[in-house]
Amino acid sequence: MTTFVRVVETGSFSAVAREIGTTQPTISKQIAALEEYLDIQLLIRSTRSLRLTDEGERFYEHCRQVIEAVTVAEASVGKRVKPSGLLRVNCPVSFGHFVIMPLMKSFLMRYPEIKIDLTMSDQFIDLVETGVDVAIRIGDVRDTALISKRIGITRRITVATNDYFQQAGEPQTPSDLIQHNCIVYTQLLTGNEWYFQRQTETIKVRVNGNFQANNSTAIREAVLAGIGIAVSPVWLFGDVINTDKLKSILPDYEPTPLPIYAMYRRTRFTPIKVQCFIDFLNTEFQINPWVSDYGHGETVVG
Repeated sequence: MTTFVRVVETGSFSAVAREIGTTQPTISKQIAALEEYLDIQLLIRSTRSLRLTDEGERFYEHCRQVIEAVTVAEASVGKRVKPSGLLRVNCPVSFGHFVIMPLMKSFLMRYPEIKIDLTMSDQFIDLVETGVDVAIRIGDVRDTALISKRIGITRRITVATNDYFQQAGEPQTPSDLIQHNCIVYTQLLTGNEWYFQRQTETIKVRVNGNFQANNSTAIREAVLAGIGIAVSPVWLFGDVINTDKLKSILPDYEPTPLPIYAMYRRTRFTPIKVQCFIDFLNTEFQINPWVSDYGHGETVVG
């Protein structure tokens, strides 16, 4: 039933095979055996797609209810059950490198029966289609099909190399950035509009430059190469801030912070392995000055 549900959700035998570490023919045989047992055709297969038959649609809905009922039954005795199983996690590339990965050894030592499958991408993914259990997302959340829990905040800084400032001068106010070559991270909805906070005042500046990228690693490399100025998460440059190489400027004007959310699928009960991972990150983030939300995290049900 679980295999059948995942085939329907992903639309691919191969994708499910990769998820559970087996082969496409094995998944195909499992579905064929299920159809033979039920004596009905569940899926109509073509070279390019899969679609449910009418009987398959009804069976799929029942399977989802059965699987959820099993999850609820296990959760009812959750305090006696050790967190275990494969946990699929997705997060942005640089955030995974600088923040998530340093925590993985500690998490796996605490929960030795959990196995982590980490994928990193700066693109938002479909959790159901990809089979991801938890996605870490930075910025405002608009996916109402998921449940989100705020677990931290990304404070940002305005940075460039000392060499760049020696050649182009150092901005003294956000409006001075208009005269500079600014590096834009295109994954943010605000694009080339940068927002700064000074006490209760919010300042918006529309910047321009000759380089932009949809990957924060590329932004880091562009800044360190001396191409221009960027507004970036403090964790992206935490190892080189205010060294001979890099300088943080505009201390009186803080770029608007971005919330960090743990996103997971909407079910009647959150799987124990998912809850353990989210709670672990929430605790660790509160003692990390790069992402600390000072205990003001909140759960948002979309």
